[in-house]
Amino acid sequence: MKTNLYVLYGGKSVEHDVSLKTACTVMNAIDNSKFELYPIYITRNGIWCTPNKLKHEGIAINDLIAFPSHESEAASIGQVLIHQLSLPGLKVVLPLLHGSYGEDGTVQGLLELLNVPYVGNGVLSSSLTLDKAISKQLLAQGGIHQVQYAVYRYDQWCEDHESLLNQVETKIGYPCYVKPASLGSSIGISRCRDKDELITGISEAFKYDSKVVIEREVIGREIQVAVRGNEKPIASLPGEFIHNHVFFDFESKYMDKSLTMSIPAQISEEITLRIRELAIQAYQMHSCSGLARVDFFLDGENQLYLNEINALPGFTNYSMYPVMWERTDGTKYSELVEKLIDYAITRHAEKQSIQYTR
Repeated sequence: MKTNLYVLYGGKSVEHDVSLKTACTVMNAIDNSKFELYPIYITRNGIWCTPNKLKHEGIAINDLIAFPSHESEAASIGQVLIHQLSLPGLKVVLPLLHGSYGEDGTVQGLLELLNVPYVGNGVLSSSLTLDKAISKQLLAQGGIHQVQYAVYRYDQWCEDHESLLNQVETKIGYPCYVKPASLGSSIGISRCRDKDELITGISEAFKYDSKVVIEREVIGREIQVAVRGNEKPIASLPGEFIHNHVFFDFESKYMDKSLTMSIPAQISEEITLRIRELAIQAYQMHSCSGLARVDFFLDGENQLYLNEINALPGFTNYSMYPVMWERTDGTKYSELVEKLIDYAITRHAEKQSIQYTR
């Protein structure tokens, strides 16, 4: 009997389009002899709806777009739950929602209430990893080396611009990076070389979040490593993108056709081992399960800095995460998706043994 696979994508997030690319790639890789595919599109306004039945191969992004029959989130979610998720048989949910209202624990909480297995990180790990400010505090408590940073709230910015700017110039210096605390895909991030650019960068970041993280620039390389698994996670060989950009922003990541991957990254065996160990340590500190990508900076003196953890990394054929696994242990894209589904089913089955009454 086929497993009913419900794929959530789109979402009320500035990373909506990134989610569509991920979903399109994943759904084209699904083995239709094993899974019955049920796509669930979430509009930019948060309305849940289902597209027409998809063809078995050659799915395009436009095929994934649907038009809602309800105007409210509650009614649309209710309709999907009644007509889709209530179908009989083994079911698994595959949330491919990047950023807000998808990668932050909100959808995961709903799926926990529905008591259905779902791929990827749980409520706590999703919210922890998306909030860079909280994640950095957790990493600091664990003694993991990071770049010098500061966190500010929007109310602090409104109350005293000058004091905040002076603190950044004194503690962080230039160049520095300003980031929304809870967002990915390099959206809303600015590289600031002076006070005017810092003001502009802070204003830009606050468009996307009520909290910002400001970090000192590290001159060096950005090394990534993929992690997967539940209680006993494993880490891939590290990789890096080869590029000439001073600032690896959204356009550089998604529009630059000249990007090349170096997997494994050209680093020593000692640093490779250390990166893999730190990645697993950070993964477990955040209670991650299923998958995550951990990013590091490596400076000219071979000093490592853990940059951030991404609980739902890019997952297209050209994304670093799946390619790292293929070059580490030969796991093909479609096999990787099935492994992640297996992790979800195993985790859910184990949770059923927990007692909730006395």
